[in-house]
Amino acid sequence: MKRQTADQGATVAVVTSYLPGPGLAAVVASAADQVDVVVVVDNTPVGAAGAADVLPPSDQVEIVAMGYNSGLAAALNAGIARHPDHALVLLLDQDSTIPTDMVSRLRARLDEDPSIGIVAPAPWDAEAGRYLDPRAARRPQLADLGAVITSGMLLRRTLIDEVGPFREDFFVDCVDQEFCLRTRAAGWRVVQDRTVLLPHELGETRWHGRGPFRLRATHHATWRLYWIGRNSAVMLREHGARARGWSIQWAAIVGYWALTILLFEPPRFRRLGALLGGLRDGAAGRPLPARYQVAGRTPEA
Repeated sequence: MKRQTADQGATVAVVTSYLPGPGLAAVVASAADQVDVVVVVDNTPVGAAGAADVLPPSDQVEIVAMGYNSGLAAALNAGIARHPDHALVLLLDQDSTIPTDMVSRLRARLDEDPSIGIVAPAPWDAEAGRYLDPRAARRPQLADLGAVITSGMLLRRTLIDEVGPFREDFFVDCVDQEFCLRTRAAGWRVVQDRTVLLPHELGETRWHGRGPFRLRATHHATWRLYWIGRNSAVMLREHGARARGWSIQWAAIVGYWALTILLFEPPRFRRLGALLGGLRDGAAGRPLPARYQVAGRTPEA
């Protein structure tokens, strides 16, 4: 397989947004200082305040207004397609303001090894002063991982050309996991540089319990639990035999989420039913239920 080194072209940043607040401007500014062009793909529905309302005019920034909530994967694909001549693509969400030297440090990793397809920073809890994933502290500075989160990843255009776009039928959840699985299956490395920190938040995540007996619950919206279950089962069905280490780990994570839903997230049985229903449909390869196939709005359970 022919590998392309990172110094053969320009870098485009793709920022996804949905009902953005004023913080989007800081995200875009932090990216614009480190890349050649920033594409903001806005999933805000028509009639609501979107990216164009919070971003100042700039020749370096392009706004793609989808006009409806197309999902994370569709937004990423729309932004990536805007500049097919740019060799590197940086992906960001609307909450990730990147450190001043992040892109150059990640790009250096790509320059070092042409087999690296994706390099990512380590998500960091700035308030607590620790990695969001405690395992990161025990890993090598540059660690091969089964998957990394979308926001902050720097990837090669040749990788996208080879493995294809992000999977739009996944809508939001597990989009990054599935893309990384295809990347590794194609022979590329997916790595995380734990010395490069990306301040990141986990939405509605909350801790429950006391002392050593504490569990972290995600408190995802109920409609998302169906997608998490469905998309997890699809990935395990399609990639489990090849990526056994990842599949065992991911199955354990989903099981952990099921436990925290049952313990801490009322209405417990409705929410657990959404997760289990998604797992059932994904494992059986069933088509999405009609209520999840409504174009133009968030598909809710």
